[in-house]
Amino acid sequence: MNTHNSFETGLKPGTQVPLLDLDLLKTIVAISETGNFSTAAELVHRTPSAISMQVKRIEEMLKRPIFVRAARTVTLNEDGEILVAHARRVLALNREIVAKFIAPDVSGIVRLGAVDHVTEQFLPSVLCRFNDTHPGVKVDVTVENSDTLAQKYRVGKLDIVLVTCETSIYAGLDVEILYREGLAWAGLKGGIACEQNPLPVSVWEEGCVWRKAGLSGLEKQGRDYRVTFKSAYISGQRAGILADLAVAPLPISACVDPIIALGPECGLPDLPEYAIGMLTNSDATPSVKAVADQLRANFSNAC
Repeated sequence: MNTHNSFETGLKPGTQVPLLDLDLLKTIVAISETGNFSTAAELVHRTPSAISMQVKRIEEMLKRPIFVRAARTVTLNEDGEILVAHARRVLALNREIVAKFIAPDVSGIVRLGAVDHVTEQFLPSVLCRFNDTHPGVKVDVTVENSDTLAQKYRVGKLDIVLVTCETSIYAGLDVEILYREGLAWAGLKGGIACEQNPLPVSVWEEGCVWRKAGLSGLEKQGRDYRVTFKSAYISGQRAGILADLAVAPLPISACVDPIIALGPECGLPDLPEYAIGMLTNSDATPSVKAVADQLRANFSNAC
């Protein structure tokens, strides 16, 4: 049984407690978010070997390991989880202190709209990095389907929206394509939903490009299907798949164990790519342009 308190240093009375460098804390947080040293190195603009040295330094300072190392990934152990929680607070406090004395070049509120899978998969890292570089800008996020987001953008309720689309034109609006990815039929590993006839499918509203791709493919193939699980959000579609109640056309990146991309043995039609597009005005405010630039950079790195 572990009887020591986390981060107990065993310092002798009167010995000064060592100070944790902010760069070290930033690196540890980056590793926790990416799961490996190489990707974290890109985030903090250091080499992987420099990252390894930083980790060694902080572990020696704290006198215990903070990561569980595997062949290609690293995960936080119990002490590491505690460290990262405190590191986030320290880094946030640092940003707050600096903002008190150094007026940010860009400030304001940006109203950002995004579809749910973009919000889940991409926005956390985008907003975290943006907050580091633009502490004076606050981003308010609205999660809706593409049609609703486009309508809110049209009437001026949103400054930037991220929608799913098939081409560079979306409902009469010019869309800047940020990211393309293939779609796949997603099902439960070892499940039998794909063997049923008619095929149980999970999709959403008529305007959804995933729905259009999946159902049109089934119709061209002559495969009988029924929409048996309806959800406007990818989390709901995952629930239907995990219960083995349906298969669904989803981005390949969303197929994470035990949800898998079904192979040709299931006899399902091939699916095309889809795109994530951005709507924003060319004459937008500096704060809106700053968020748009961060989104462009993030999706460029993801491609």
